[in-house]
Amino acid sequence: MNLHVYLAGQIHDNWREDIREQAQSMNLPIEFSGPMENHERSDNIGEEILGEQSDPVFKDEAASSLNNLRTEVLMQKADVVIALFGEKYKQWNSAMDAGAAIAMGKPFILIRPRELHHPTKELANKAQVVVETKQQALQALSYIFEKN
Repeated sequence: MNLHVYLAGQIHDNWREDIREQAQSMNLPIEFSGPMENHERSDNIGEEILGEQSDPVFKDEAASSLNNLRTEVLMQKADVVIALFGEKYKQWNSAMDAGAAIAMGKPFILIRPRELHHPTKELANKAQVVVETKQQALQALSYIFEKN
C-alpha cells in the first residue's frame, strides 16, 4: 500500500524537502504533493496563463485562483494531509489548507511547536494527530504500515 500525503502550508523554507528525505530514509511508501514550491512561479502563474493584469491586486487574484485549483485537486487525491505551523513565517496558508483538509474530511496531522499551542488549539482539536516535529509526523505515518 502506498499513501499520498499532501504537505500543506507555507512555501518559504525547505520543510517539505526535509520530510521527503526523512520518509525516503525510513523506506516509507509515500508519494508527496503540495503547493507550488517555486515562490516566483506561484506568484506569477496567473499572468502566465491569463495574461498581464492591470495592477498587483489583480495579479494576486489571478495567481491565487490557479494556486487554489492546484491545492483543491491535489488535496482531494491525498490520503492524509500534513500542515506545518512554524514560528518564522505567518501561517495564513497553513491555516487555510488545514481548514480545507478538515472540511474535506481528510485525515489530518498538525505539526506545531508547543509555543503555538494556543493559536492552533481549534485546528489541533480537529486533527487526528498533533505533533511537535516533522519526525513525529513521519513516525505516525510509519505506524500505518506496521503489520499486526
